[in-house]
Amino acid sequence: MSDTTIKKVDSQYSPQGDMNQKYLASGQSLSMRLWDNEQPGTPKPEVRRDYETVGYALSGRALLHVEGQTVTLEAGDSWVVPAGAYHTYNIIEPFTAVEATSPPAEVKGRDRV
Repeated sequence: MSDTTIKKVDSQYSPQGDMNQKYLASGQSLSMRLWDNEQPGTPKPEVRRDYETVGYALSGRALLHVEGQTVTLEAGDSWVVPAGAYHTYNIIEPFTAVEATSPPAEVKGRDRV
């Protein structure tokens, strides 16, 4: 029988990751995280992750660079970063976004730079 337990996460008490992200709800095959009011500055280091990421921008602006392609992310935009793709973000204006990762980014050290 599968687990039918409902989970609720109050982001006020969510654990915070090494990159200042808040971990939100997490299941066995996916999880959510919040990037809250990320500030402009030096672009994030280019990374390659073994999980797929989908995101949704709530406010602000950022540039997403994936494998030689660049898109501007603004409030209302959503995106996908495929598993294994080299990518980086450059925050242009204070940026808030929610991302879901599959499998969960915070499990087995997948989120470490």
